Amino acid sequence: MKYRTIGTDPSTRRRVSVLSLGAMLFGTVTDEATSFAILDRYVEAGGTFVDTANNYAFWVNGTQGGESEELLGRWRRGRGIGDEIVIATKLGGRPLAASTTLSRDIEGLSAKVIREQSERSRERLGMERLDLLYGHVEILRAPLEEIVEAFGELVVDGAVGLLGASNHWAWRVERARALAAAAGLPGYEVLQYHHSYLRQRTDQPTLRSPDGNLGVLSGDTLSYLRAEPQLALVAYSPLLGGAYVREDKPLAAGLYHADTPARLAALREVAKETGASVNQVVLAWLIGAEVPAIPLVGASSVAQLDESLAAVDLDLTPEQRAKLDLRHPAG
Repeated sequence: MKYRTIGTDPSTRRRVSVLSLGAMLFGTVTDEATSFAILDRYVEAGGTFVDTANNYAFWVNGTQGGESEELLGRWRRGRGIGDEIVIATKLGGRPLAASTTLSRDIEGLSAKVIREQSERSRERLGMERLDLLYGHVEILRAPLEEIVEAFGELVVDGAVGLLGASNHWAWRVERARALAAAAGLPGYEVLQYHHSYLRQRTDQPTLRSPDGNLGVLSGDTLSYLRAEPQLALVAYSPLLGGAYVREDKPLAAGLYHADTPARLAALREVAKETGASVNQVVLAWLIGAEVPAIPLVGASSVAQLDESLAAVDLDLTPEQRAKLDLRHPAG
């Protein structure tokens, strides 16, 4: 396993594995025995960075979520897991009532939600301090100043280690960080977005955003991360739910661009050169990128996880990266 540091303050920064494990479906779609086996294998391989949220996975059984956190809490207690494993969770996207559909009827972000739901997450996970807490969505129920203060106070009080933002516009992240700095409070240090080798369109309106898909890493956010290298990027759904390798999982419409065929051809060529799977090349490309990402992978079996773990040791050559990036020598 390879590792990197997230966060800048010596009292809260953490050393985490460059591959993160998503626990979104643990405790619902993925049964407890299988979930425990996957988690055990991940830790055995040196993995130290597990991701969940307070609303996972409400849509499966029509609840408000919390099943994933509860399972992780049982796993931590059963295995005697301490602070050697970094658990990241999120709040803001929990439905206000039991539901099976995504809608705007969610808790959003406010000081009340941040205080109360962070405490509920600590209870479910069995943790005195949350290692990393994200604001999950851009639904704001209160002024940004109030939200920044509430998050920052959790760190000051020792209830949270690091703060992050998931699915936020870049300008909102920057404004929140500026407000935190002006108030002398900790601010966002980790950003989480959908990001993969094939880039998805960000201009198409969504249920929660008429201006475009704020959950997808945009060129604006990528440029922001390039200028602020102390911020860490976590990339969710990097393998597109199996669409790179499964014929029964077609690419989403937003992934089709003029250069998509060329990029897919380059991906298959590099996979053939390296003897790795297409999925492994995607993960290696993300981990070693100029703006490096920590891929957040899901797994429904230990074998599936093992394929992703092997990508950590795949070092792409500069020539292979140039081929994948469609950068051709001049002349």
